[in-house]
Amino acid sequence: MLLKRRNYLTRSGFVLLELLAVLMIIMILIALLLPAVQQAREAARCTSCKNNLAQIGVALQNYQMAHLVLPSGTVNSKGPILNQPIGYHVGWAIQILPLLDEKVAFHSYDFKFGAYNPANLQTANYILRCFQCPSSSRGGFNYVGCHNDSETPIDVDNNGILFLNSSIREKDLKDGRAYTFFVGEAIDGGFLGWTSGTSSTLRNMGNKINFVGPNQGAFAQANRYGNYGEYRFEAQADDMFDDLDSQPEVSNTEGKKPTLTPEEQKLLLQVGGFSSAHTGGAHFCLGDGAVRFISENADLQILRNLANRHDGNLIGEY
Repeated sequence: MLLKRRNYLTRSGFVLLELLAVLMIIMILIALLLPAVQQAREAARCTSCKNNLAQIGVALQNYQMAHLVLPSGTVNSKGPILNQPIGYHVGWAIQILPLLDEKVAFHSYDFKFGAYNPANLQTANYILRCFQCPSSSRGGFNYVGCHNDSETPIDVDNNGILFLNSSIREKDLKDGRAYTFFVGEAIDGGFLGWTSGTSSTLRNMGNKINFVGPNQGAFAQANRYGNYGEYRFEAQADDMFDDLDSQPEVSNTEGKKPTLTPEEQKLLLQVGGFSSAHTGGAHFCLGDGAVRFISENADLQILRNLANRHDGNLIGEY
């Protein structure tokens, strides 16, 4: 009887303190492992993002080879372009779809009507995966053309590559393809749809990469037009290209079109810069098809030189 009692008293087992210690060790190991896993996933997303930009860059090159000019950044009868769903505003992205193996989407678009006409609503809501950065949680359109080297409205006299009614030829690329930005990232692109040649698909180098400017309110207000895949625009009486005009007007509840105040017009003319969901910078596709990740701390003047197609300035390290 005494021997049995001693065997019972010497029986081994886990106590609460030992269990907590084991759990703590497991939690520490998981905490050490998670950053490495996240870094590996982000590296894979960055590679996918670069591939998307490279694909767009090749499509732009092929477009130029086929038509001898690069596509227009946006097509409209008059400028400057206002960031509102009024006008023809056919952007550069819709023009290169056949070269991205998106022929069905291209043929579904009716070029007799503008980007906001109900006839083209289904195409505007079509999701193009090659225009989405996998690191962006917002979805939408994340690759935008460069229209100018400074913050200025989208117009016919911009010094970038893709702007209002542009038709850039090889001889116009005076700085060389390898020293000219074609397309970059924008985390807040596509607020008026990927077919719209506005701030949705065009940006400039007026500010450093990932700079959050006061014009972000202009992008936020566009939520009333819907989100990617569910845009809803008011029907326009006549948006054929020959009759379009980019007058600074908006409709009110009585159906009239009062002139915008100077403050409202200035807000709608702002374009904004480049940004990304990647830490520390953004990806850019240059004219020769090379895709580079550029730090948000890069010298702004060098970036402006890269955004200008014909300034003749030498490019340093960036």
